[in-house]
Amino acid sequence: MNLLDIIAKAKDEKAKSLDLSQMGLRILPPTLFEIDSLEELNLDRNLLVELPEDIGLLKNLKSLSVSENDLMSLPDSIGNLKKLTNLYLGYNSLSELPDTVGALQNLHKVNIAKNQLLDLPEEIGNWANVTKFSLHDNMLSEIPATIGNMKKLEKLYLDNNDLTSIPASLGKLENLEILMISGNHIGAVPSEFGNLKKLRELVLDANQLATLPESLAECDSLSVISIIENPMEGGIPRVLLDKKGLNIDQ
Repeated sequence: MNLLDIIAKAKDEKAKSLDLSQMGLRILPPTLFEIDSLEELNLDRNLLVELPEDIGLLKNLKSLSVSENDLMSLPDSIGNLKKLTNLYLGYNSLSELPDTVGALQNLHKVNIAKNQLLDLPEEIGNWANVTKFSLHDNMLSEIPATIGNMKKLEKLYLDNNDLTSIPASLGKLENLEILMISGNHIGAVPSEFGNLKKLRELVLDANQLATLPESLAECDSLSVISIIENPMEGGIPRVLLDKKGLNIDQ
């Protein structure tokens, strides 16, 4: 069955899920966007360079996966997909996101790892329901302070970027459990991290840290801090070395 037949069948059956992964697709036929019943669309491992504006017509989409393509940009109409809970865009060539992504306020899981992101729009602060956010292996030089509004965030992956600092607003993420920031150029950890009562694992390998804030001792759940490949000229504060149940890898 060819692509157009697959799409026609899905439209006739009012399909809720459609898997078009690994089909060598370079463009998406307009008829795809007539399947307004779709809730899940998998376009992984194709040859897509862009998504057409018509993607915004799929108003019932809850999960959109376009990983391992050649995406260089996203259309503004992505913001019309207000029911989206999962957005997977890993392993592409995205350098930026449109501001309209801020309208996706039902998102729970977002993966934009292994792209070429240079910055993030302030509007990501609207993602109040996101629990897992993967941004590792990009080219980010800063993270907007609005990330502190993502109150339900549990896992944040920022490893292998170009960050020189971390916003203090991360200290507002009261549900954060895992924070990965290895492979950056960070010189200091904000003292506000002491507010992260649920933080279990903090990985800071391969940065430019001279010491750690004593306030990390106030992270009640913290069991692992990894600071391998950091200068640490100032050493580790005694209050952290004495903290029961905390393992410091260095």
